[in-house]
Amino acid sequence: MKRLLPAFGLTPFVAYVLLFLAVPTCIAIASGFVGEHGFTLAGLAVLTQPNTLSAFGSSIWVSALTALSGAVIGAILCWALAALPERGPLRRVIDAASSVLAQFGGVMLAFAFIATIGIQGIVTVILREQFGLDLFATGVWLYELPGLILPYLYFQVPLMVITFLPAVVALRPDWSEAVATLGGSSGAYWRRVGLPVLAPAFLGSLLLLFANAFSSYATAAALISQGSQIVPLQIRAALIGETGASQAASAGILALGMVIVMTIVMLGYGRLMSRAAPWQR
Repeated sequence: MKRLLPAFGLTPFVAYVLLFLAVPTCIAIASGFVGEHGFTLAGLAVLTQPNTLSAFGSSIWVSALTALSGAVIGAILCWALAALPERGPLRRVIDAASSVLAQFGGVMLAFAFIATIGIQGIVTVILREQFGLDLFATGVWLYELPGLILPYLYFQVPLMVITFLPAVVALRPDWSEAVATLGGSSGAYWRRVGLPVLAPAFLGSLLLLFANAFSSYATAAALISQGSQIVPLQIRAALIGETGASQAASAGILALGMVIVMTIVMLGYGRLMSRAAPWQR
């Protein structure tokens, strides 16, 4: 009985996960297999439709691009932060800002970009009137698929700092000293010690950033008002349509496709982070 007592502390968390994550996910996915005459697999045909494949391709493209860009920029910031004193004011301010900005998304982030670099945004007007530069000379890109890149990077880079900084900090100075003592160069240290140690953490963080962008909805919904260029917006279009249960079934199948992609990504993330964990202790 005493061994079971610590498990009771997880009861609120387990109840929360079941009520607000597991149950809604199961209901959403199950709706894709319910037709007029009961259980059916006909809804799976949605996954092979051209617009669905295009939406998944666009979602993967935006997620991969922002994840890779955010991972590279964030890794550079982590390397710079690791050189600062751990309890120094600058390091603490950047850590705190990263924690806040990594969660700053949705409608607020979309409004911030519209007010700043939108068609009549502050920066757009200043550049156009004072310097003769028109950010939208080639089209209104902010309200289309490419316009998601900058807002997504806004929270991808801080998230990379949060997840990857512990791995960079865990690199011990005595490892490089040991390599130098054995006659190795700095290049040999990075090839044989530094990069192999950091690679699992970097790739794991990269997958986490991909999953973060792939599942984002509110920012894209606030910026892109026309069309269903990514999967979350296509699910929204199916749910608010006026054709009834068949569209709800399509939304369930699309949700299943997203769950499959997210499951593969998160399994890879868990595998990589388990390999990186021993070096961060």
